[in-house]
Amino acid sequence: MAKVMVVDDAFSELKLMESILLGAGHQVVTLIDGEALEDKVTSERPDVLLLDIVMPKRNGYELLRSLKRNAQTRTTPVVLVSSKNQESDRVWGKRQGADDYLPKPFTSDQLLSMVGRFAH
Repeated sequence: MAKVMVVDDAFSELKLMESILLGAGHQVVTLIDGEALEDKVTSERPDVLLLDIVMPKRNGYELLRSLKRNAQTRTTPVVLVSSKNQESDRVWGKRQGADDYLPKPFTSDQLLSMVGRFAH
């Protein structure tokens, strides 16, 4: 199973994703914000990172750009998970370096399918 890092400032969303992923046998690392995210990705080496966009301090786009500029984290697959689900949001997310985009609300099957695409 995959090692999945989940970053979301909404505790309920974080716990929902963690519960779904753990139930499917994945290893899960959760963060309530993006502070020190680059260090966490470097030390944890997740198979995929699920990243919220709308967060205080540093938003998902800023974090994504930072990860993709860093030689140690640039190859980590990043899926933006957001309630911002207009086509323009998906296009912008991909332009920033996202590997994929999962709109909220999502089903358990959609979440597991997305993670499965990047699991090794």
